[in-house]
Amino acid sequence: MSIELKQNCKYAMLVPTSMGTRITPENGQPVHSSDKFTLYATSAETNVASISSYLGLPVKVLTTFVKGSPIAQFIKSNLKARHMDYEGPEVEQGDPWGYRHQINIADSGYGSRGPRVFNDRAGEVGRTLNAKDFDLERIFGEEGVQIVHLSGLIGALSPETTQFCLEIARAAKKHGTKISFDLNHRASFWKGREEQLRKDFTEIASVSDILIGNEEDFQLCFGIEGPAAGGEGLKAKIDGFKGLINRVKEAFPNASVFATTLREVISVNEHLWGAIMLDGENWHVVEPRKITVLDRIGGGDGFVGGMLYGILKNWDAEKWPQFGWATGAMATTFLTDYAQPADEDQVWSIWGGNARVKR
Repeated sequence: MSIELKQNCKYAMLVPTSMGTRITPENGQPVHSSDKFTLYATSAETNVASISSYLGLPVKVLTTFVKGSPIAQFIKSNLKARHMDYEGPEVEQGDPWGYRHQINIADSGYGSRGPRVFNDRAGEVGRTLNAKDFDLERIFGEEGVQIVHLSGLIGALSPETTQFCLEIARAAKKHGTKISFDLNHRASFWKGREEQLRKDFTEIASVSDILIGNEEDFQLCFGIEGPAAGGEGLKAKIDGFKGLINRVKEAFPNASVFATTLREVISVNEHLWGAIMLDGENWHVVEPRKITVLDRIGGGDGFVGGMLYGILKNWDAEKWPQFGWATGAMATTFLTDYAQPADEDQVWSIWGGNARVKR
């Protein structure tokens, strides 16, 4: 095992995030054709942390809320139901044009009709996240955290959140917390900020212990060439992905674990799903195989969450991407964006291809 975790910590995992909601039509119908929707609380970073929290590890969320908002109360109740601690400031709405929680409007697609996602992030309260609102010395120094997971989504959301993630990475490094960084590049977040974000993301990546991203993420964030994006013929591209990861390792030698997921879309409801992970000098490849998909959103986060859970449990490294593959596959069977495993056995049954009824 190439990662030695800090001991005697209150929290196994910590995630900074901007919490929002997802509105999803019933039965895989398109948004524009629907009049019945379900509301979920969601964020990419808590998608990751849910694997650990549902399986009994202590998780903490750093976020911010709109004061007095019923949506904020809905989100808090959801985090409690997911067995997560949280803290963060309450920000005044201001006026009807002031702050609110983001809205992610998304259908699941069906068959040959791909899913569509529309993000409404105007006035998003999470853009105000600031290190001054949190006692990072208490959180990392006194309470203790084994792994902090950072995402490029929160890292690039606003200049304030970028600085917030930098401060978290610095505090984590100071106190011996391992840093996981999923690049999650979004072009709309980077527009007009490319030079500064590349500099700031490079600083975070340079102190990270675990780096996650696909071929486009490493190319667009750091200019590191990889195999063409798109997904076709993934099995044949595995050597190309290995070359990409080797170049990332050269650029960021502090990290000891590197991972990427592999996905080829056959139809909305049938994907080829795989993963590659490098632990030290050891490659672990999960060759793509078919999974059945109810809703694809959150599958990548599910993989990261399962991989980090394996690390937190001190398992042999070969099990990390196996468990992550299975929790990622599990996440695509939920409409919540995050998997809710009942126990480890349920996850390993997915890995083993055993979908028989358990009585």
